[in-house]
Amino acid sequence: MPHYASYDGVELSYRVLEGPEPGAPLLCLAGGPGRDAAYLGDLGGLDAHRTLVIPDSRGTGASPPAPDASGYAFPALAEDLESLRAHLGLEAFALLAHDAACATAQAYAALYGHRLTRLVLVTPGSRLQGRLPDDAEEIFESRAEEPWWPDAYVAVHTLPTTADMKEVRSLLLRAAPMGYGRWEAPQRAHAATEPGQLGPVPRAGFWQGVDEPARTALLDRLREVTCPVLVITGDRDALAGLRAGELVATSFRTASVRTLHGVGHYPWVDEPDLFRPVVESFLTRGHDPEAHEGGGEDGIGGGAGHA
Repeated sequence: MPHYASYDGVELSYRVLEGPEPGAPLLCLAGGPGRDAAYLGDLGGLDAHRTLVIPDSRGTGASPPAPDASGYAFPALAEDLESLRAHLGLEAFALLAHDAACATAQAYAALYGHRLTRLVLVTPGSRLQGRLPDDAEEIFESRAEEPWWPDAYVAVHTLPTTADMKEVRSLLLRAAPMGYGRWEAPQRAHAATEPGQLGPVPRAGFWQGVDEPARTALLDRLREVTCPVLVITGDRDALAGLRAGELVATSFRTASVRTLHGVGHYPWVDEPDLFRPVVESFLTRGHDPEAHEGGGEDGIGGGAGHA
């Protein structure tokens, strides 16, 4: 795998995917936090018309651990991304982030917004926005008739009191169906990779060291971002829910929200033929005609556009 020297001289790895018609690069950030970026795969075939550049964050995949814990925090990971951009010789680029990595992407946009041509945030949480909506729990409860639900329920409610990482991995696998729109062979295969891909140290350090003044300053700077932003949510996402994506969209001047029907937290696994054209169209045109603008007097957008 290729490597690049980050701001502190540490050599970090990344992989490059080029399909039959490789085009402009799309840099893709994995979430978790602290999960091996291999779980992104080819993002439902997005590499057919674009070159995907997918870095391994510190302590995951082929990248070494951070010299100290501060290197795992999402603002530091944003600096790693800037080092990768310089290494690739890109004046500007499109960025896609999933899950917790959406916080890294927002930190990058706040610091280096002029480097971004497009920003796609896939099933983000809203911890950075300081609000944690409860609709993910409502989505989870609405699926109580599905056969996997009782065991997932027990696992979800055991996780907060479990410190042993081996047990955490086992519980995550039991709870995994709630992250998908349905629980079939592709979803089962994808979920089975998670326990072995989680790095406990990068996971623990991701949200550390960012105090309230730093958080609010970052959000203030997001209002200055001028590139088009698309937030993608799934109406069966019992991990992040829908309203978190709406909250994230309100942090930008130019963001819109697209909700995909029958899709959970990993839209490229549930519905790759739905996810892929939505992203590609946005990257090409800079807007999504089926999306709605984030906003609203209470900080929540209006009715979501569905596909």
